Amino acid sequence: MADIFELFKKISKDNNTAGKPDYILAGLGNPGEKYEYTRHNAGFMAIDSIAERIGVKITNSKFKSLTAVGKIGEKNVLLMKPQTFMNLSGEAVQAAAAFYKIPAENIIILSDDICQSPGFIRIRKSGSAGGHNGLSNIINILSTDEFKRIRIGVGEKPSRDYDLAAWVLGRMSEDDIREIMSRFDDIYDAISLIISDKSDEAMGKFNGRAKK
Repeated sequence: MADIFELFKKISKDNNTAGKPDYILAGLGNPGEKYEYTRHNAGFMAIDSIAERIGVKITNSKFKSLTAVGKIGEKNVLLMKPQTFMNLSGEAVQAAAAFYKIPAENIIILSDDICQSPGFIRIRKSGSAGGHNGLSNIINILSTDEFKRIRIGVGEKPSRDYDLAAWVLGRMSEDDIREIMSRFDDIYDAISLIISDKSDEAMGKFNGRAKK
């Protein structure tokens, strides 16, 4: 019987190897089946890929988000999928940052970018929202733009007068989805560099289209 208790203790320990998060890693998107594979949900797609790679499930309900804590390298990371809908993403990110006392420079946001084609990514250490409502809300609520972000190309509107909301909430083609998913390993590797204080290296190595 004692051996069984020891086994349960070991299993519990193995399933809780990550402690207090050092970083917040938030993928932006809109919750609900109707928004799956829409351009605005590229951040959700990317963070789901990261969760699968590090062996966690983003299913805990906390900070107006679905969350999980895992490890990337030697760092503990809080993975987040805000459930506030895109325009209020900052409420979720700020709640987690305040609870864990995580500074803005240790926050990494994954979001879509309509200024880049599928297959392109753009890493920045800080900066404006670039017209992205989710990033704008995070900047407003955190009162700073000094957080990292990885913008995932989803393609430009087909014409200038095409409705922006219809474009970002439209479903992507299978080819575009494949192009976006082809960069998920690069995004993971870029995050590994960023949390190792090598943001410049991450930008030099991964910005733009995948290097041949």
